[in-house]
Amino acid sequence: MGRAGGRVVWALSPAELYQADLLILPGSKHTASDLAWLQAQGLSEAIRAHARQGKPLLGICGGMQMLGQTLQDPLGVEHGGICSRLGLLPIGTVFQPEKIQRRTELRMDGLAGYWKALEGVIIRGYEIHHGQSGLLYQQRGNVLGIYLHGLFENAEVLQRLFGDRGRNLGSVLEGLADLVAEHFMPGYLERLLEPAS
Repeated sequence: MGRAGGRVVWALSPAELYQADLLILPGSKHTASDLAWLQAQGLSEAIRAHARQGKPLLGICGGMQMLGQTLQDPLGVEHGGICSRLGLLPIGTVFQPEKIQRRTELRMDGLAGYWKALEGVIIRGYEIHHGQSGLLYQQRGNVLGIYLHGLFENAEVLQRLFGDRGRNLGSVLEGLADLVAEHFMPGYLERLLEPAS
């Protein structure tokens, strides 16, 4: 379904989004203000254009909330009131004072289009959010929103979407530690962390 060896870019301009084959709108601790930033940068319209072209788009946690029809905060948990949203998924989100924090296991069913590759996959991850949308994932066309963090820590997800099982986070961090040990003098990083005198 996907292809191995893709390039990941942290897009900061509409031009970078227009070139993308797949967009990922990551989680956010400040959903409303991050959504306002997307709009101020012209990125929200580029995200909508990407979806209109039928290209795959994934929103994770706060990213899923941004993709919905409504984003309400009647109790002022994050921003207060109602803010604009991308309107690409048929969901509404209401912020609640209690934060959901839990490990979650989820079986992906009823998917279509690009995301059909995940049909039947059991994903283990975690939720951490104030916003409540009533469901853990929602799809419309090639737009998928999911509350589960850790999606790309699942080797089967990587295999099915990109044709490559990838490296798990542990092996990436071990590689980073090896790189630091090879290229930094012993104690250098610890000295950087010491308070200035």
